[in-house]
Amino acid sequence: MTLSTSRAARTVASVLAEAADSRATVVLSGHVQPDADALGSTLSLAEGLRRRGARVLATFPDPFTLPSSLGWLPGAEGLVPSSSVPSSPDVFVSLDAASPGRLGELAVLLENAGTSVVIDHHASNPGFGDVCLVDGGAPATVSLVAGLLDDLGVALDPQLATLLYAGLAADTGSFRFGNTRPDTHELAARLLATGIDHSDISRRLFDTAPFGWLGLLSVVTGRAVLEPEVGAGLVWTWSSTAEAAEHGLPGEQLEALVDVIRSTEEADVACVLKGQDDGSWSISLRSRGGTDVARVAMALGGGGHVLAAGYSSYLDREKTIDALRQELHDR
Repeated sequence: MTLSTSRAARTVASVLAEAADSRATVVLSGHVQPDADALGSTLSLAEGLRRRGARVLATFPDPFTLPSSLGWLPGAEGLVPSSSVPSSPDVFVSLDAASPGRLGELAVLLENAGTSVVIDHHASNPGFGDVCLVDGGAPATVSLVAGLLDDLGVALDPQLATLLYAGLAADTGSFRFGNTRPDTHELAARLLATGIDHSDISRRLFDTAPFGWLGLLSVVTGRAVLEPEVGAGLVWTWSSTAEAAEHGLPGEQLEALVDVIRSTEEADVACVLKGQDDGSWSISLRSRGGTDVARVAMALGGGGHVLAAGYSSYLDREKTIDALRQELHDR
């Protein structure tokens, strides 16, 4: 953490401490279709502020549905739909959202809240909100939240550690990705020391899926395309929420596809186009290290990390992949 990031962390901690001490109303939200990092960040900071005395409401943007792989996280049962949060809370906290657009209908709270706080680890985050803690070098947003909980004097226990570990394990690929640093393992050690069952957490997150997942995976990997001449090599495939439904799966199950496709050794960039109910495409990008996919995604209207990023497209499938090819050629 740089000196400027340390100052930002102290400023955010001070704002949150004041909110807790004054029993202010605090609304917290992760990004749309939250993953383990967004949800773990939201729920752990919400619980920490609740213990400090704040009046807390935790939510996330519509669609207000959690996949079964995340619904078991401690505190998830207390999440409320975005329609149930006040329109002008004392404090609004955005977690793990790289841009206001990722907050969906909740983005208006950035302006309507008395104070808006942004906590994020996406390198593409431009910096928004009244108070901003963004560390593009952090492995996960939960690692920033863990530091804030320390600053707030909230002791880690198994409930908080489970939430933090889930986000940390997910965003580091179980500590396999290049964003894993020495202090990542130090934080993991602190969390394990609380007595959490890390193997059970990992099993629930990564190693549990309905039988229909095998059928979907077979179809989607079977139509994967390798284009070694595009950039440093591109492998891509596509699916849709409708196709997932044909296999008895929720649309969220599509998120795991890119982590299978990315294993292709002949391609530096892996891409999965995920067709949405409204006809748009949600695109996931992964890099093996030779391509900054955050820059690629930003050029196409999205953002993310150097090795993992995404964006949306309202073009048809062929025009969407053509735009990606052109962007990779230009790199």
